[in-house]
Amino acid sequence: MLPHYYTVKGNGQTEIIIQKSRFLAHAARTETEEAAQNFIENIKKEHWNATHNCSAYLIGENDQIQKANDDGEPSGTAGVPILEVLKKKKLKNTTVVITRYFGGIKLGAGGLIRAYGKAASEGIKAAGTVERILMKTIHAKVDYTWLGKLENEIRSSAFSLKEIHYLDKVNLEVLVEENQTDNYKEWITGLTNGQAEFEEAECVYLENTIDL
Repeated sequence: MLPHYYTVKGNGQTEIIIQKSRFLAHAARTETEEAAQNFIENIKKEHWNATHNCSAYLIGENDQIQKANDDGEPSGTAGVPILEVLKKKKLKNTTVVITRYFGGIKLGAGGLIRAYGKAASEGIKAAGTVERILMKTIHAKVDYTWLGKLENEIRSSAFSLKEIHYLDKVNLEVLVEENQTDNYKEWITGLTNGQAEFEEAECVYLENTIDL
């Protein structure tokens, strides 16, 4: 699992007009190639009467799967510019489809490349972008006398308090970046005079909204 990576927040759609042609940009997070292809097919079905439905996607931790489709536009003028936007923004597990309704004015190769690149950027912007950071879930069990102090300290820190479990001992469930787990445990140990019991659980991704 990657320590962190960028992707789109969710599905997004927007429209731009260039030389009377309508470019509808659709972006989505797709974790697998099958999901990417299904997303593309759904857009094609929705816009079956469009002049073109061009697409590109990047899938995998190391971008193992990369596909670009011009869907009838001159070779290299649509799918590749979309893919290049994904690469430039360092997005992973992302699919973009640009639907074009031809407006009667030919744009030429350079114009098409710029149009599809701009539409891809606008579609990604509409979907929103996030940084996904791999976090280790750490449970710290302490006597209830430590609850007030620990809760305040954790909420004021860079660590993320996920949940508090009220059991025989209070259990503070905190998300910690993997390279900070030892520092976190040492910090809590110091705050509680060595009274905390730790248990590490699953790794999960924490998402922070960012602008790319």
